[in-house]
Amino acid sequence: MTEHVARPAADRPRPPSRSGRRSRRTALGAGGTAVLLAALDAYVVVTVLVDIARDVDVPVNHLERATPIITGFLLGYIAAMPLLGGLSDRYGRRPLIHLCLAGFAAGSVVTALAGTVPWLVAGRGLQGVAGGALLPITMAMAGDLWDEHDRPTALGAIGAAQELGSVLGPLYGAALTALVPATLRLGGVQLGGWRSIFWLNLPLIVLAAVAVQRSVPPPARAPGRAARVDLVGGLLLALALGLLVAGLYNPDPSRSVLPAWGPATIAAGVVAALAFLWWERRSPTRLIDMAGVLRGPFFASLGVSFLTGAALLVTLVDVQLSAQTLLGLGTLDGALVLSRFLVALSVAALLGGVMARRYGERAVAVAGLALATVGYARIGQWPLGLAGAGHRMDVDLVVAGLGLGLVIAPVSSAVLRAVPAVQHGVASAAVVVARMMGMLLGVAGLSAWGFHRFQALTADLDTPLPFGVDPAVHARRLAEYGDRVRAALHTEYSEIFLITAALCAVGTVVALLLPRGSRRTDTG
Repeated sequence: MTEHVARPAADRPRPPSRSGRRSRRTALGAGGTAVLLAALDAYVVVTVLVDIARDVDVPVNHLERATPIITGFLLGYIAAMPLLGGLSDRYGRRPLIHLCLAGFAAGSVVTALAGTVPWLVAGRGLQGVAGGALLPITMAMAGDLWDEHDRPTALGAIGAAQELGSVLGPLYGAALTALVPATLRLGGVQLGGWRSIFWLNLPLIVLAAVAVQRSVPPPARAPGRAARVDLVGGLLLALALGLLVAGLYNPDPSRSVLPAWGPATIAAGVVAALAFLWWERRSPTRLIDMAGVLRGPFFASLGVSFLTGAALLVTLVDVQLSAQTLLGLGTLDGALVLSRFLVALSVAALLGGVMARRYGERAVAVAGLALATVGYARIGQWPLGLAGAGHRMDVDLVVAGLGLGLVIAPVSSAVLRAVPAVQHGVASAAVVVARMMGMLLGVAGLSAWGFHRFQALTADLDTPLPFGVDPAVHARRLAEYGDRVRAALHTEYSEIFLITAALCAVGTVVALLLPRGSRRTDTG
């Protein structure tokens, strides 16, 4: 257990001067910018996944081979949060932020230069490790610079930067890919197309590093007892997630949902997760100190965040794929279809905060998830002839976006009221970690199911060949083949969205465990 000893009055922080307030706002802006940059890259590839797959010779009907490009980043992002965030307590915020920015730059270069899926996964994984640590470090910095009264506002600003990445990331990636021609080269290095996303990271990282150097306070020269880091807990959590994702990844989904090694690997992941829980109950240094925590609301908040994360990333990936494969749209036009959902999500995120203050977290979260359930159920029933569906697609995406958006603020508010003020930074990061875990396991699990269904639905299809066949007959067979492939894709997407509706329905039940009102009941 962590002991909190009241400091003598002489040791308590004095109200900052005007220049001090300006300096800490600058530090918050620099840290928030770094968090936003990492959050953008968490979502940036979902709208350009088809372009990336095409460049590294992954066919559209085997996109399962490209999913580690997404899951690799998320796994690194989650695994790094508790470990590197804790190391910043020992070595200082500024050195760790610089280390993370350097790692993020290195990962961007590897990704931009990659010509195969393994190199892409390596680059994205390095980006994820470096980017994931920026959030808890910046939140801890806010805890250093702001007192208990003003700290929630600073934490809210950092959380807003994280959420903004989910809204802007897909559009940013699609727009940059469309604006910078793929033929742009410098010597033998390709700079354009989707690779421009990662090359542009480099000057942005330099600007962020300069701002951090000038605004974030250096580490104390003579610190007291060094903070301890729960290395074992962090490694067990990373191992559990890695095993679960590896067990869900099936490079050949034509035979079964899971690969041959899947059941055993998933079982090992469950064992690692149980070992993590066992360790956290007995370790003297924990990732989250549960002393004074209202456990019911706390775990309900994490559960809701996990389920909404799964729904969010499935939407970002599959709506874009539906637009490109069923409607035949390009990358940017597909992102514009997705923008209906993203705009509704961001508007509802603001409304959710206002409504939660008036009606309480539970009511708003339950209403949001119920609305999202309806939206995804309707998306799951989209007709095959989607182009002729009129405004139904727009309305359904807006309904789903409004539903998920309403949940963001109540969950963040509920978790902060469920823990003592000294743990607000850790609790805020835990909500993001839970959402990222939902994204990681959700997209891995639903992709495994979806790709298997597609392969099963197209198992009896053979690509028509033009040899020894009249051109008109070949053209007719090719058109029939294309129609059956589109029908299989439509079935796959429909089932995935109906499963997503079920996840939101489960989230509605879990949200009933959130606090009813808007005042925290302290537990001492």
